[in-house]
Amino acid sequence: QVQLVESGGGLVQAGGSLRLSCAASGSIFSIHDMGWGRQAPGKQRELVASITSGGITKYEDSVKGRFTISRDNAKNMVYLQMNGLKPEDTAVYFCNADVIAADWRLKGYWGQGTQVTVSS
Repeated sequence: QVQLVESGGGLVQAGGSLRLSCAASGSIFSIHDMGWGRQAPGKQRELVASITSGGITKYEDSVKGRFTISRDNAKNMVYLQMNGLKPEDTAVYFCNADVIAADWRLKGYWGQGTQVTVSS
């Protein structure tokens, strides 16, 4: 069993910053790609940032230059530093990880999400 737990969401004014954290725990053998997705009300979930185990990052166009994803492989943690926040960034943010667990199968896992609200 693998669990992903996010923290760091909240309410911030436009132009402000937040740092999200996600901790992976459980019967983990190895973690491959990790990422952050978000889902705004009435919209589909979208992946906004991802990072490989070697540190290669990708970003969705709307967050490039404002968001930075990083990870600590020793701690099974992934982070999302969000600067220059805009009201359209308001969403529930979910952590994602591709994990080989005790069953030796590569599976994708999602956390429960943390709310980010940006006021104008």
